Amino acid sequence: MRKTVTPVGLGLRAQKGGAVVVGVTVEGGETRVVLSSFLATGAEGDRLSIEPYKVAAELKRDPRGRASPEVAALVADGRRRQDRLAAKGLHAIVQALEDAGRTPVVAGLLVNRAGWVTDLLEYSSSWPEHVPVAEGLAVRDALRFACKECAIEAVELDEKSLPDVAATALDTSSIVLDARLKALGATAGRPWRKEQKLACLSAWLALEVKR
Repeated sequence: MRKTVTPVGLGLRAQKGGAVVVGVTVEGGETRVVLSSFLATGAEGDRLSIEPYKVAAELKRDPRGRASPEVAALVADGRRRQDRLAAKGLHAIVQALEDAGRTPVVAGLLVNRAGWVTDLLEYSSSWPEHVPVAEGLAVRDALRFACKECAIEAVELDEKSLPDVAATALDTSSIVLDARLKALGATAGRPWRKEQKLACLSAWLALEVKR
């Protein structure tokens, strides 16, 4: 007899050092949270994997004010570390869910409107105040890498418009949706802050679109 496998949607909300990850499934017609955790893209004590662009900003630049080839190589190494950690962490999450009879089929990756930035090192070197933005974009890239490595379809969702888009797609009001997210948080446990709610909603929406 074939074992029944329940599809799961993952929601990923990037922040410094990794991402909030929430797993959502639909069982018996009800949306349920089956995972609420943190996916690390940085290792404790390893600044290069946690904040490669801040490390670069503290190092000497070339005569034209740009990052030297040595600094660029250092940042590239930090980015590779982020990719490896993200893939390892996501693989562990997938394995744990599959052991429980659930399979991640899609990931809703929250993004913002800074996606036009392609050269993060040049961007952060030119505008030091934007180093935190570059760090966040790097984490998102690591999450994309991890999804690809784990063969999970990644759907990118604009964080700012997510509540309105989700309310329309799920055919409900924003008030009802917010109440439902609060109720889901009661089953997920703490923390259940804005980051977890957004990750949950992105997972819910991505799974709905996938179904």
